[in-house]
Amino acid sequence: MKKDDTVYLHHVLECIRRIAEDVAEGRERFMESHTLQDAVLRNLQVMAESTQRLSEAAKATQPEVE
Repeated sequence: MKKDDTVYLHHVLECIRRIAEDVAEGRERFMESHTLQDAVLRNLQVMAESTQRLSEAAKATQPEVE
């Protein structure tokens, strides 16, 4: 795994942490707040971008994940 992969994996983990924090109050609260929805969407976008930048070697370590 390349050094850059570590940076991208940290981004993924941070996005997951933030999403979990944003939805911690439950579905109803999440659905009532456009701000929370936008925050989660942004973190999903950042996470997707980070996973696309992972090296093929890093991706190969988890073949069950698309």
